[in-house]
Amino acid sequence: MADADVQSGRLSAEHLRERVEALAPWFQNIDLGHGITTAPEHFLGDYPAFKYRRFADALPQDLTGKSVLDIGCNAGFYAIEMAKRGADRVLGIDSDPRYLEQARLASDALGFGEIEFAQGDVYDVAALGETFDLVIFMGVLYHLRHPLLALDLIREHVAGDLMLFQTMQQGSCEPYDAPADHPFHKPGTFDPPDYFDDPAYPKLHFIEREFAHDWTNWWAPNAACSQAMLRAAGFTIEAQPESEVYLCRVAPVPYGAHGTMAAYPAKGGPQ
Repeated sequence: MADADVQSGRLSAEHLRERVEALAPWFQNIDLGHGITTAPEHFLGDYPAFKYRRFADALPQDLTGKSVLDIGCNAGFYAIEMAKRGADRVLGIDSDPRYLEQARLASDALGFGEIEFAQGDVYDVAALGETFDLVIFMGVLYHLRHPLLALDLIREHVAGDLMLFQTMQQGSCEPYDAPADHPFHKPGTFDPPDYFDDPAYPKLHFIEREFAHDWTNWWAPNAACSQAMLRAAGFTIEAQPESEVYLCRVAPVPYGAHGTMAAYPAKGGPQ
């Protein structure tokens, strides 16, 4: 049956349940009404709803007139939540076609069939050819082989104002004020500076094989590293409503100034 049948109410609860089961497994547990949830046995519980409740107040309550891009949208939970806040346009992209089928079913079943979903990943965002008032980039960074490139592409091509960002973090949760310039040795020695051994120093831990039995987990930054990468890509952190969640804004500095992505090609020498 077409998704329009869900939206118009012609799809019975029994058939909706059948379609949910046919698209299993679901990583996002979404309440579709009629006593039907998509992942009632989720190992994290009512995920991601319980997590969303912790930082929902950090986002604008009214998104009327705004556009939203959800990168790595999975089954559409956050895209649907932004549509509930009145966003005029919501686009979710994901590289997995099954997740997109789940997202279309969930959004139609909940009466948000106007949400757009398309196949793609963060490396493709330049092809969208537009910027968005809010970019949602949650639960994706640590699955990428090229995480800083991904942040650079978002900043350069699609981030018009705000970005809601989340990544798995491991190690120290403490902030760290790293020096603006790093000496090659400690003064008077041939030893590296001591701060590289400080647990709070920005570190991006590389996962060669698996993390939590998942081979797609490549990186686990500590908190200082997450924050430094966001700044290096041209974002300012406006709020950290949860330990791994950051609400960012496009940095209000001239693009190309030191500290934004356009400054860094010169590090490689003459271009």
